[in-house]
Amino acid sequence: MTDPETTPGPAAHSKIDTSVPHSARIWNYWLGGKDNYPVDEEAGDAYTAVFPGIVTIARSSRAFLRRTITYLVSEAGIRQFLDIGTGLPSAENTHQVAQRIAPESRIVYVDNDPMVLAHARALLYSSPEGATAYIDADVTDPERILAAAAETLDLSRPTGLILSNILGHVGDHKEARAIVTRLMEALPSGSHLSINDGSRGIDPVFEQAQDGYNDSGAVPYNLRTVDEITAYFEGLELIDPGVVSVPLWRPEPGSAPGKVIAEHGGLARKP
Repeated sequence: MTDPETTPGPAAHSKIDTSVPHSARIWNYWLGGKDNYPVDEEAGDAYTAVFPGIVTIARSSRAFLRRTITYLVSEAGIRQFLDIGTGLPSAENTHQVAQRIAPESRIVYVDNDPMVLAHARALLYSSPEGATAYIDADVTDPERILAAAAETLDLSRPTGLILSNILGHVGDHKEARAIVTRLMEALPSGSHLSINDGSRGIDPVFEQAQDGYNDSGAVPYNLRTVDEITAYFEGLELIDPGVVSVPLWRPEPGSAPGKVIAEHGGLARKP
C-alpha cells in the first residue's frame, strides 16, 4: 500500500475545535465510527432523540456511494475519481470500493475539516497500482480544487465527480448549482456526476430535527427538495432510475425492498 499525498490549504489549521459539534464527526458517530468527541455524541444523540431515522439515512447514503462507485468502475469504465466533501474516513471509502475492482484507480479526496486532514494520511491508503491524494479545500472554491486535483488526476480523461452530502452546506441553491456546473465544465465527455443529499418535503420529523440542528450554532446543512437535487444534473444524461430516494437506486440483488427515505440522489453522464 502507498501513502496518500496531501495538499495543504492556503492556511494551516491550527487546532481541532472540540467545543462545537461538527457535522463530519457527528456523521462518523452515526456510522458507528470512533473519530468524534463527546460534544459530537451529545449532538448526535439529541438529533436521534427527535429523529432516530437519521442513522438509516447516514448508512443508506454510504451504501448509495458504494453502489454508484461500483457502477462507475464496473460498467462505465471510470478509473479516476474526485470526491469532494469526503468526511472522516470510515468503511467503504471511494478508493476502497474502486480499487477493489480496479486497483489502478486514482482518487482525490477534498475536505476542509482539520480532523479529516489529521486522519487522511493515516487512513486513506492506496493500492500500489493506483493513487490517492487529499486536498485541503472548500467546496466553494472549485478553481483551487481543480488545479490541485490535476496534480494527481488526468482531467482530460473521464472522471467520476462525487458530491455526497456536501452541497447542503452551501446555503444558496443557485451557488451550489454554479459550483456543480463549474466542476463538470472542467471534465470531459464520458465523465459522471454522483450526488446525494438530504431531501425536504419527504419527512417532516427529519426537517424538524435538521432545522433544530441548524439553529444550534453548528455548521448548518440545508435540506433541498427533490426538484432542487434533480436540477444539479441539468444538461447531463441521468442513469436509470434517475434521481430517487437512495435505497431505491439500483439496490443490490437479493437485498430487502428499499423504502423511501429523505435522502435522494442520482448518477449522470456528461455527453
